[in-house]
Formats: sequence, C-alpha cells, structure tokens
Amino acid sequence: MIDGFSNINWEDFHLLRPMFLWLLLPAFAVLLIGLIGLRDQVKWKRVIAPHLRPYVISKGSEGKMKWMQSALFIFLSIAIIGAAGPTWKKIEVPGKTLETPLVILLDLSQSMMADDIQPNRLERSKFKINDLLDANPRARTALIGFAGTAHTIVPLTGDYNIIKSHLDGLSPEIMPYPGTNLKAALVLADTLIRVAIAPATLLLVTDDFTDETFNLLQQFVKQGNSKVEILPMNTVAGANVLAPGSSRPMCDNQGNIVHSALNDNILNQLHSIEKINVNRLTLDNSDMELLAKSISGNLEFKEKDEEKEDDWLDKGLWFVIPFALIGLMWFRKGWVIYSLLMMIGFTSCNSNSSFRDLWLTQDYQAQKLYDQGDFEQAAELFTDPMHRGSAYYKSGFYKDAIRAFSQDTTAMGVYNLGLAYYKNGDYAAAELAFGMAVEMNPDLGDARKNQTLMQQMTAGRDEVNPEEAEESEAAEQAQNIENKDMEDLGGGGQEATKEDMEQERKEESATTDIRKGKELDEVPDNFETGKQDESQKILMRKVDDDPALFLKRKFAHQVKTKGIKPEKEGNKW
Repeated sequence: MIDGFSNINWEDFHLLRPMFLWLLLPAFAVLLIGLIGLRDQVKWKRVIAPHLRPYVISKGSEGKMKWMQSALFIFLSIAIIGAAGPTWKKIEVPGKTLETPLVILLDLSQSMMADDIQPNRLERSKFKINDLLDANPRARTALIGFAGTAHTIVPLTGDYNIIKSHLDGLSPEIMPYPGTNLKAALVLADTLIRVAIAPATLLLVTDDFTDETFNLLQQFVKQGNSKVEILPMNTVAGANVLAPGSSRPMCDNQGNIVHSALNDNILNQLHSIEKINVNRLTLDNSDMELLAKSISGNLEFKEKDEEKEDDWLDKGLWFVIPFALIGLMWFRKGWVIYSLLMMIGFTSCNSNSSFRDLWLTQDYQAQKLYDQGDFEQAAELFTDPMHRGSAYYKSGFYKDAIRAFSQDTTAMGVYNLGLAYYKNGDYAAAELAFGMAVEMNPDLGDARKNQTLMQQMTAGRDEVNPEEAEESEAAEQAQNIENKDMEDLGGGGQEATKEDMEQERKEESATTDIRKGKELDEVPDNFETGKQDESQKILMRKVDDDPALFLKRKFAHQVKTKGIKPEKEGNKW
C-alpha cells in the first residue's frame, strides 16, 4: 500500500466521483462553529477567578481544543476525498460476456382467449411478461410463440424493449395453424439455448397441462441442464373456449363444448420433478419480482481474454481508513452529547419528520390516529399494507385501499382486496380475488360465499351485498413488493392498453397542410408538372409499424418455405 502511494503519477491523478467534494462545505462549517464556540469561552474567563476556571469552564487547554476541532475537520476532509474516488493507476480488466439465456414460451392457442382470468388469459400473460422484464432478470431473453406450430418472435437479446414492442399485437390470429404443439416449442427453444454453455431457464406460459405435457417437460429437463419455470394461466373453475372471432363456444369432434380448466394433479406432479418449478399466479407483480431475482442470482459469465480493457483503480478506500480513527474517540466524555444535539438539529430542519418521530414509530402513531377515527391520516402513516388498506377502506378511498391490499398476497390480504374491489364497483375483479383467497386458504368460508355472490352478480342477477363484510386484519403479514397500478388487475407495470394505443393513433394529426394518404399505385390522370393543388399535397402514408402483421406474414412464409405442418391429431384449441 505504501509503495502505491509513494509512486503517485500526478499527471493521471483525478477523482472518479468529484461531486462528493461538495461535502467539504458542511465540514468547513462544523470547523467554523467549533472555533467560534471557543472564542465565547475566552470571554467568560475574564469574569471567573483563575483558580476556578479549570473547574467551571475549561476542559483541557485551549490549544488542545483547537487542535481537536482541526483534527475533526482533517478527518472529515480525508473521508470526503476518499468518497470522491481518487485514482492515478489503471488495471487490466478481462472482458466478460453473459452466457445464461432465458427463453419465454408463450402459448398463443385459442384457449388462451378464455376470460376466467381477466381480461383474458393471453392479455394477463402479456402483463406478467412485462412485469418480469421490468424486474430486470439481467439474462439474455428470447420469446417464442406456439400454437399448432412454434416460431421465434424475438431471438436472444439483452434489449427488453424489443420484446415489449412485440407483445401487444400477439394473438392466436397470427399463428398459421391452431392447436397447442408444446413439443415443437421445446425443440425450437433447444436450438436457441444450445448457443450457450451455461444452464438456461425456460419460462412456460400456458393453460394446457395434460399427461403429454408432463412427459415432454420431464424428458426435456432430463436431457439437458436447463431449468423450467411454469406459469399456469387458468383457474380450477376454468372457462369455455370461444370460437375464433365469435362469442359462441367451440365444440370438439363429439359435439361437446370445450371447457378449459386447471389440472392441479399434473401441476403437482411437475412441481415434484427436479429443475421444474410451478409459479402460482398472483394479483400483483410480486411473483415476477421473485422469479427475476432467482434468474439474476444464477447468472453465469464467460471471460473473453481477447477483449481485455483497462479500468481505473479506485484508491478511495485507503483514504476512508483514517476517518475510522475518529470513531475510537467518539465515546469520550461530551462527544456523544454533541452528536445527539447535532442529530436533533438536523432532524428539526427536516420538514418531513417531527420530534416525536425520534421516539414513536410511524405505525404506532398511525394506530393512535386509527383508534381516534382519523382513518385518512392514519392511512398515510401506516407502513404495513394490511393496516394501510384497512384505513383507506374505512375512510372510503377504495382505489387507494385496492393499491394497499394488492401489496399483501396472503389469503386475508387477497380477501380484503376483493371487498375493496366490490366497494369500488369492479365485480369481476372482486370475484377473481375471492376465488384466489379460497385457493390460498380453503377454510375462508366468507371468501367462498362472496365468490358465489359475485358470480351471481356478474351473471346478470340481482345485485347482492357480500356479507355487508368488513375487512379482515391479520397480526402477521408477508413482506410483499408494491404493485405499480392495480386498477385493472393488470399485474402491475403495464402502461397502456390496446384500446389506449388505438385511440392514440386515431388522434394523430399533421401540423401542416400536407396530409397523410395511402400510397398511390399509379400516377393520377389530373397530375400535371408545374401544378400543385390540394390533391397533390399527399405524402406516402405512414409505414405500418404493427409487428403483429409482420409476424403473421413471417410465420406464414416459414411454414410455406420449410414445409412445417402441425400434428394431424392435435386439438384445434
């Protein structure tokens, strides 16, 4: 270390984080205040007898006190310079490339249009994929869509915005053939993950779980070192599968209505297999946050010696060490009192805190307000999502209560979320919440009863009041991640619906008198050189950037050129 400091190249000396030098100003202010305090003590010495001064005012000589103030300033300055990151030497850092891939298999069959999960299974799948990408799993990610055939929508990429831009337009209509060919999707995924040596992660988003699904996934994980994450997109109650472009249900070859429901037995068998994990759907984005954390925690990098680069070596740590010496003297007589006074002074300058915050927690203050009936102010102070949601519920702010309860994915939290949705008039969302509460805790009889009542209401029967129910409170709550927007049960993170985007395009307008029009196939008869009328002020229409149309044509071309055909005996849904 000494050799490193003795051979400083002052020409290369610079600071990596120079903005920290602004902290020298408050450090200088501390020195100035300390020196001014010493001058006040000097005035008192004139009116106190010399033989009493050591016992009344002075605690050591005046020179020592000035030295301590100066030493404090020096130590603070050294720590600030260390935080600024002084450096004068470069080190060689080997280049690294990310190896771990993530492949998302999205089911685009007709059964994904069922609405037992609002707004439908496919739209909720898109929301969840967006949540996963927003949580930044850090892995290179690819997106594959499969129905009767499987196709790569986006190859492995580190730019998640590319994947997001393709999600919105995905629908069963872009697929060349109907059905659910998981085998073809796994074969295609295997070709993508073979480019990396590190173990891959497959995220399967589907509603089709049969014995064939079990066999395919079991064989897939046995043959390779990949891990499979399953996100089931249906419920135990299920829903009828509607015919494409129609409100009528589909029928199988025997004329029976096709009803798609969750197969818990198959899921339990899959969950018992090593390297296969089943993720239960939650109302907020906490499931995707945990999945992204799991993926990012198992990333593997490959060093590329041929791409080594130089980086500056941060020497700031050695400057911080002298600052630690002052901590050894911090418990000398009087220093703790001085530090406490400084803390109180800084606290009083903070408009967001008060003196009682030093002694009472926010939850304790909020509970006192709650007991006094001041629910609105109590809700602002509560940090626990269950209690905060209860306070908003009591005060009549049901949208805020929805946001608070959605942060708690325990059975009681989901049950209270259903009550808040009911009070807010969203009966479909309330039905889903009550149903999930029953799945999480079958002993919640009130949740089961309210789910039945909500089903009657959404079916068009007379309105009923579920239980005249009050929200439930639990003493022990799970730590959940806050959802960004729960007004439409979107799972958090979505910024605009398909209708919003269509409306936005309708509202586009030009700022000049040149208007948009379709590209002309041939020159019009009235087009003459040198003349310009309103009909000629037409530019080529805006290029259609809808990726769904491009994907539909791309998949059709792949099927035609490569001779891809679906399984003959496969289902059409």
